[in-house]
Amino acid sequence: MTTLQTVFAKAKADNRAALVGYLPAGFPSKGGDVAAAAALVEAGCDVIEIGLPYSDPLMDGPTIQDAVHRSLTNGTRIADVMRTVEGVAATGAATLVMTYWNPVDKYGAERFARDLANAGGVGTITPDLTPEESEPWRAASASAGIDTVFLVAPSSTEDRIKAVVDCCTGFVYAASLMGVTGARESVNVAAEGLVKRTRAHTDLPVCVGLGVGTGAQAAEVAAYADGVIVGSAFIRRILDAPDEAAGRESIAVLAKDMAQGMRR
Repeated sequence: MTTLQTVFAKAKADNRAALVGYLPAGFPSKGGDVAAAAALVEAGCDVIEIGLPYSDPLMDGPTIQDAVHRSLTNGTRIADVMRTVEGVAATGAATLVMTYWNPVDKYGAERFARDLANAGGVGTITPDLTPEESEPWRAASASAGIDTVFLVAPSSTEDRIKAVVDCCTGFVYAASLMGVTGARESVNVAAEGLVKRTRAHTDLPVCVGLGVGTGAQAAEVAAYADGVIVGSAFIRRILDAPDEAAGRESIAVLAKDMAQGMRR
């Protein structure tokens, strides 16, 4: 199994940032989700985030909301998320689940961590779980041998950044802007400063997400971050494609362009 530690060590040895791709489970279809993620891996993504579809998202913009709505309409449940993780992990990519806390809490923290590890998953990203309430989840994750990734934002104070990174293993997710997901015309200039501030508190890799949609933007972020996280730009291409095969081809072209541009 490829771990996050292995991924970032290899990327550092190659003098490049890691490329992290996000897709929801069950999108564009059950089965089509693994095929799409495999296309991203083949094109150069080092890490895949599998989104757990949720009916009441907090940080997802309209593009991801459209994809998640399709996933929920397809009947995607947590068992399907685990099957998706198993299929994506089989490609050799380090595979995480990005999820709001309520589904994990309802499923049972220890059960979720155990099932995710058994599926080959290496960790979770939990955007709405606060450091103050995270101890049971971090204990369950440590017991299962999976990483825990939390978010810092441009508005985070130094004390808050310290509290967040102390809960992280694997890497720290630096949200480049306040607001919801979605590709932008440019990446917020606050992102580079946030990476510098975060590195003052941890030796973990720091990855930047939200707003990255082009190869040029990925290269720009890769110049100062350890990883570049891309979700909405891939999803938009799948949504705009006439069929799943065309969608896979389109996201592979974009991922390859980003991966090549991120070499320093």
